Amino acid sequence: MEYVATCLFGVERMLADEIDALGYKRTETSDGRITFEGDAAAIARCNLWLRTAERLYVKLGAFGAETFDALFEGTKALPWEEWLDRDACFPVTGHSLKSALFSVPDCQAIIKKAIVERLKGKYGLSWFGETGAKYRVEFFIFRDRATLMIDASGTPLHKRGYRLASNDAPLRETLAAALVKLSRPREGVLFRDPFCGSGTIPIEAALMMTNTAPGLGRSFAAEEFASVDKRLFALAREEAEAAKTAAEGFEAWASDIDPKFVSITKGNIRRAGVGAHVKAFVADALDISADGRRGTVVCNPPYGERLSDRRACEELYAAMGRAFARLGPWQIYVLSSHEDFESFYGRRADKVRKLYNGMIKCGFYQFFRPVRSE
Repeated sequence: MEYVATCLFGVERMLADEIDALGYKRTETSDGRITFEGDAAAIARCNLWLRTAERLYVKLGAFGAETFDALFEGTKALPWEEWLDRDACFPVTGHSLKSALFSVPDCQAIIKKAIVERLKGKYGLSWFGETGAKYRVEFFIFRDRATLMIDASGTPLHKRGYRLASNDAPLRETLAAALVKLSRPREGVLFRDPFCGSGTIPIEAALMMTNTAPGLGRSFAAEEFASVDKRLFALAREEAEAAKTAAEGFEAWASDIDPKFVSITKGNIRRAGVGAHVKAFVADALDISADGRRGTVVCNPPYGERLSDRRACEELYAAMGRAFARLGPWQIYVLSSHEDFESFYGRRADKVRKLYNGMIKCGFYQFFRPVRSE
C-alpha cells in the first residue's frame, strides 16, 4: 500500500526520519509531503506516532490530468470500492497548482462524478445516500499530474487532544515537536520555555522524552473505515503504551508573564499526562537565570504580526539578548518571523533553520556556542 504524509514546509526531513524509524520505505519527497510504502498496520501506527505530520492519507493512485476527460477517466479507473462501501459519505476537496486544470470546484465535481460512476458499476446502485462513515477524498494536481487520496486522519494530527485552551496565537503541536527535535533535549539538562503561552513546546518535549506516541489520546477517521481491521488500532495502541519510558532525569519549565496563560498551560499539562516532567509558573522571561544548572531554552516569543506591534517586539528581542547572555553555556533556540532578529538580539546565530508557523515564514535561530555572563 502507498501512503502520503503531509507536513509544514521545512519539516520534511524530520518527518522522513520518523517514517524511517517506523520501518516504512519512502518513495517520494516534495514540499510539504512524503509518499511511502507500508503494510496495512501503517494506517494505525503512523497516525499514532508521526509527531511532525499534519495528516496521513491512503494513496489511491496518480495519473496525468491535462483535461477534464483525463481527470474523469483516471479517477474512475481507481479501485474506490476497495475503500468506499455503498453508504459511504465521500466529500471531495483538494488543490491544483501549476496545472491546466486550475478550477478547484470544477475538479471537485469531475472527481465526485467519476467516483459515483465507478461505484454504480460495482454496487449496482443508481443513487448513493452517503449516510455512513466519512471518507474525505483529497486530490492534488501539480504540473498536470493528479494524485488521489483518502484522508485517514480526520482531525489534523497536530490536534493531539490535550490542548482544549490556548493563547491568542497558538503554535501548532507539530511545529512545536519539530522545534524540540532540533533542540535535542536530554535528561539532566533543564528544558526551559520562558514564553510558554499554552505550554505546547515543553509538553511536546515531555511527550518525546517519555516516548509517548502523540496520537495516543485521540481517535482517527480510519477507525471508522469498513475496510480497516479494527484490531490494527488496538494493537498499535498496545504497542504505544508498552513503548513509554519514565525519563526520570528529564525536567521542563514552562513560564509566562501572564497568569492567564500559565493557568491554561497547567490544564494542558494535566490533560497531556506530563505533570511529572513539566512545571508551570508565572515569571518574566527577562528575569531568567541559570542557577548553576545546565539548560536549554526553546521559545516562540511574539513576532509583532499578531500579538504586539513590531517596535515593541524589537525592544523585546534586544532585552532577550541581554538577559539570555547571563545563561552562559546554555543553548538558546528562538523562533521568529522578524528578518532582522539577530541584529536586535545582538548576536549572530550559529545556525538558522527556515520554518513556517502556519503561513508565516520564520527563522529558527539556534545558538550553540556559549557567551560569557555579563
